[in-house]
Amino acid sequence: MFRQPMCPAMNVFAGLGSLVVEDEANRVCRDIPEGACAPQPRNAGLHIASLTATKAGDALIDPKLVLPWLLNAVGAPAAAIGVLVPLRESLALLPQLFTSHRVRRLAQRKWVWAFGSAIEAVAVAAMAATLFAFEGALAGWLTVAWLAVFALGRSLASVSYKDVLGKTISKGRRGSVTGLAGSAAAAFALAFGVSLTFGILPLEKPVLLGALVVAALLWAVAAFLFTLLHEEPGANEGAVDGLAAIANSARALWADRQFRLFCAMRGLLTVTALAPPYLLLSAGEGGSHALGQLGSFLLASAFAAIAGSYVWGRLSDRSSRWVLLLSAASAATVLGVAAAFSAFQPFNDLWPLMAPFAFFLLQIAYQGVRQGRNTHLTDMAPADDRAVYTAFSNTFIGIVLLAMGGFGLVADWLGTPAVLALFALLALAALPVGWQLDEVQRQ
Repeated sequence: MFRQPMCPAMNVFAGLGSLVVEDEANRVCRDIPEGACAPQPRNAGLHIASLTATKAGDALIDPKLVLPWLLNAVGAPAAAIGVLVPLRESLALLPQLFTSHRVRRLAQRKWVWAFGSAIEAVAVAAMAATLFAFEGALAGWLTVAWLAVFALGRSLASVSYKDVLGKTISKGRRGSVTGLAGSAAAAFALAFGVSLTFGILPLEKPVLLGALVVAALLWAVAAFLFTLLHEEPGANEGAVDGLAAIANSARALWADRQFRLFCAMRGLLTVTALAPPYLLLSAGEGGSHALGQLGSFLLASAFAAIAGSYVWGRLSDRSSRWVLLLSAASAATVLGVAAAFSAFQPFNDLWPLMAPFAFFLLQIAYQGVRQGRNTHLTDMAPADDRAVYTAFSNTFIGIVLLAMGGFGLVADWLGTPAVLALFALLALAALPVGWQLDEVQRQ
């Protein structure tokens, strides 16, 4: 029988968890092990604290904005800056095919999450040291290498988290736990953006390097806190090798025309995730003062996440196809305008002022792509095959993202306006593909 510890610190986490978990008389524990019922409030508090720390760390290092700014400040090549987002996203995704079934066989998965977060902490600290000690191409490519290590740690944390959450928090409370952590981290991101925008924190290299150090400490704290969870051993049945499942089902999956169209559209719309660093760089090409708007970009990102997620989510329940189409049209328009304004000399002084607003609109489109693709795949895939559809789609996109890292070379050769123009064309090409998708919510 679990006994709530008397340690005052643990009582703090229990109090935090009580915000989303009922008192003992009303507590629901039907879908978690019996031994996990009593420690639910403490577990919920530890989940909230750990997730808030890692999500706040994400805001401090932001591979779409903060790391590109730092790499630009040390004179790293555009090719290194351009590979940050695709490398971070793809390497957090692809290894899960090889590790998911092994993690599933472990009696306790909290140690995997903690180990992955510890790797992230070390990698972020190493990025800060690299950017402090080196400049130019060496600093850029070493940072890319450490980001790859970071992404592998993120992969371990991602593949283990849902299992731990499912074993320690009852159904009906899990969304509240992750949602509260997300809201707290969003408030932190807003505060960080406001501090940089209004000069509370000077927008200088030492300040952002300090932010990386704080982020590393946040991941280290999160790793430690997660080890304190009370996770009952077991629930390690159903360990399926994702790679084997894809290999066995690949032919049947690819024969599904709607699934092919969905993968093609999702691949084309990865430009909404890849474009932000180039928008930031394009705003700075008219002069280093333009990069002083990093705080405005961070604010735009936070506001877009808050404004876009709920609205696009509601619309996706009506027609995920139209959400994807509207997002594609919006992205194509914003990226096309960005390419034109950043390319032509008469607009050089105007574009840095417009770029944060363009970034806000692009992030709104990105939120639409995220909500639309998740809802469309969930509603399109047969219930028994949903996991395989998801694994195949994620694998395909991981490969696409790795390939798209080559756009950094285009930026080195032709400049960032050329990359933005290419991204606009890819988003435009998604429209005829998406038009052929079924209205899956009506089927």
